[in-house]
Amino acid sequence: MIAPRFQPVRPMSVIVDTFIAPPCTAAIETLFEDEQLLLINKPSGLLSLSGKNPLNFDSVHYRLVQDYPGCTLVHRLDFGTSGIMVVAKNKAINALLCQQFSLRAVSKAYSALLCGHLADDEGVIDAPIAKDPAIFPLMKICAASGKPARSRYQVIERLAQQMQGQTVPLTRVRLVPQTGRTHQLRIHSQLLGHPILGCDLYGGLLLPGCEQAPRLMLHASELDFTHPVSGEPMQIRCAAPF
Repeated sequence: MIAPRFQPVRPMSVIVDTFIAPPCTAAIETLFEDEQLLLINKPSGLLSLSGKNPLNFDSVHYRLVQDYPGCTLVHRLDFGTSGIMVVAKNKAINALLCQQFSLRAVSKAYSALLCGHLADDEGVIDAPIAKDPAIFPLMKICAASGKPARSRYQVIERLAQQMQGQTVPLTRVRLVPQTGRTHQLRIHSQLLGHPILGCDLYGGLLLPGCEQAPRLMLHASELDFTHPVSGEPMQIRCAAPF
């Protein structure tokens, strides 16, 4: 397993977030819209919600609320992750959609590029995840205090890519989180020994040639749920840009 570069330097009781998001010029793409909800493609490098630091005002919610004043995010994607998000246009729809998420009636799948070539074509990662203020913003695998976390992976292709003048082995995978823990797919990929390319927290920049990866190579590509008003099955797909 490749160790993360981040080293704990703060007391256990103190969490300080000094992250300042660089400007994101990419636009939010609308995949679907009706009177109740929006389905969007979030660009990598855009916060889902505005941060506490006033410099981190730009976000999915900040942009959308300009045109949809009552909209609320049903779920979030990490700053570096791109892909499908569902946005409720009012609180009542948000509550109905959140209920589906809490009951695990929503199916999600992600596309990712992992460092190295995976030996197995598919598998399951079952490892509990816990918060630890001493290593914020990282999460940790912890059998004693972690919450259950389970992810499935399936190899799509093994490839070699030229990066920084070096040939880098990569594996394109489909990742299916069966629980929804913070950083789950990132830390589970690291535990597998194949961190997500471009991941600055869990080893995805450590392989020679990967130091300048342009982004986190993780994209929410599939989302299945039931429309909260019509009852129709919604099967949304959005291909990864990498």
